[in-house]
Amino acid sequence: MIIMRRPRLFSLVRPLVAGGIFLAACVGAAGAADPEPATTGANEDTGYSEIATFAKAVELIRQDYVDGSKVSYHDLIYAAMKGMLSSLDPHSQFMDPDDFKDMQDDTRSRFNGLGVEVAVRDGLLTVVTPMEDTPAAKAGILAGDQILKINGASTERLGLQDAISVLRGEPGQKITLTILRPSTKEIKDYPLERKEIKVPSVKGARLLEPELTGPFKVGYVRIVQFNEPTAEEFGQALDNLQKQGMQALVLDLRNNPGGLLNSAVDVLGQFLPPNTKVVSTQGRATSQKHDYSTPGGVKERPRFPLVVLVNEGSASGSEIVAGALKDLHRAIVVGETTFGKGSVQNVMQMPDGSALRFTTAKYYTPSKTVIQGNGVAPNILVPLTPEQDRAVAVLRNNDKIQAAETIGIIKANDLQMMRGIDALKGVMIYAQQTSPRVEAVKK
Repeated sequence: MIIMRRPRLFSLVRPLVAGGIFLAACVGAAGAADPEPATTGANEDTGYSEIATFAKAVELIRQDYVDGSKVSYHDLIYAAMKGMLSSLDPHSQFMDPDDFKDMQDDTRSRFNGLGVEVAVRDGLLTVVTPMEDTPAAKAGILAGDQILKINGASTERLGLQDAISVLRGEPGQKITLTILRPSTKEIKDYPLERKEIKVPSVKGARLLEPELTGPFKVGYVRIVQFNEPTAEEFGQALDNLQKQGMQALVLDLRNNPGGLLNSAVDVLGQFLPPNTKVVSTQGRATSQKHDYSTPGGVKERPRFPLVVLVNEGSASGSEIVAGALKDLHRAIVVGETTFGKGSVQNVMQMPDGSALRFTTAKYYTPSKTVIQGNGVAPNILVPLTPEQDRAVAVLRNNDKIQAAETIGIIKANDLQMMRGIDALKGVMIYAQQTSPRVEAVKK
């Protein structure tokens, strides 16, 4: 699913998800769990004859293909592995050593590119999320946009891995994306320049303006993606907001493409009791069945009212957080149905530094709802028009907008934020009205 960013692979086995990717590094395939055999008995699929056929094909190509510069064993075998993995599903891929290194660098919130997450959806290269403060976001590219051409070349038959190779590059290089926006049927060229992108995972922590929240002190925090320091930074943000008297919180996960599974689970630990199951995985092999629970030893916080904002650009780890908080009745989810990226990929490093990434399981919320292909439906559905979406994107990518203008833009365009604030107000007003009765009953 990921084009311009890739998750980090650790040298030890460790549960991770980046853009929906479970990472379990292995020294070799020998340590992997044995899946169920495809066939048994006399018809058992040993693969020997097929491997012999493949070897024969390689030798014939090396012997007779017209262009001798393209038939090294390295090039042919790498091309075959790319085709093999991409034939499985849109999220499986073969990574050469450079691609794999990019993946490892990504969870440090530093990468080179355009800052756009993409996936192949209905056969079309589709934008999942334009990352904040990146060339793609600043140019006005939105979640759901379809990339028809890259530098004038059609993406119709371009596989995900090939698109990665075309889109990534050194900072300063220019690239033009031809975009179709399904909501308006508009086709437009976006000239962009690749940059080194540093993405903080937690942004915008503050008490919302009284003009928006009335007499209540409502905090706001946006998690851009789930990386190694996210849970710690998020906890610090909550500490500061509580010191300012925060009574309720808006957690903004819109356009959050995911990240590390452990980080998402640790963030959930800020709202839920220790050892609360928040997500599970199930696959064909028994080794792919796991339950993930909130950690112990986390600072206990008041059970303040909570709203989670999501949209179709919320994917993977953000869907895990939103789905768990919704299922466990800890938050009101407001916005649009999320992207629906809930499949688990294993990443295994090969001896030459390349790596295989392939789907092994699916994610399930605490109520056993499948995220893959379905997404997380909000409690309160609040769609935005393309114009409103664009105005909110401009606001999120411009730190120089004055407070008065920010309030005006939110009131006029960010209906998801306003509806979330209204929901929190309703909860707090109800609590104020019922708390004296509760005290009277206790006496």
